Amino acid sequence: MLRVLLVDSDPERAAAVEAGLSATGCTVVAIASGTRDLTRHVRDTGAEVIVCGLDDPSRDELEGMDALHRDEPRPVILFAEKAEPEQIEAALAAGVSAYVVEGMAPARMRPVIEVAIRRFRAHQALREELATARRDLDERKLVDRAKALLMSRHRLTEPDAYKRLRRMAMDRGLRIPILAALLVDAD
Repeated sequence: MLRVLLVDSDPERAAAVEAGLSATGCTVVAIASGTRDLTRHVRDTGAEVIVCGLDDPSRDELEGMDALHRDEPRPVILFAEKAEPEQIEAALAAGVSAYVVEGMAPARMRPVIEVAIRRFRAHQALREELATARRDLDERKLVDRAKALLMSRHRLTEPDAYKRLRRMAMDRGLRIPILAALLVDAD
């Protein structure tokens, strides 16, 4: 059972969407009237997916989604009445996984949620891959700076400086980038 937090300021529409979600095998864990404190609502309810019915998403509502995306990333599906390109762009930048215009039909709900979940997972995998690449690049820069220090201090060639760096790291039981950071910081 998929745990869904429903965000909708229209109680009648929220009740209809809740019934539609329940019919598709989802559990609506809470209904919020807006995106204010969205991150707290997600933490408190353990929601896995957020479904928002917002006629015209405001900047404040998008900021609530952006805070969620930063602090507690979850798939967010936004059903809206308007499709202004700037608004769609702002919603996607705020972490919205699916922006659906006109139509919260119960029959469409589950497929839209499934697509949003898959898009969210793919986006998260890319974010993690980018973070890993950035970390690896930063570590490589530190190792290069440490090698340069050893080369200038001890008149070593680059391969010899790397061998010394590797040996020093092994002797201290440290990873090479950590030892490199210590050497650079001590300089």
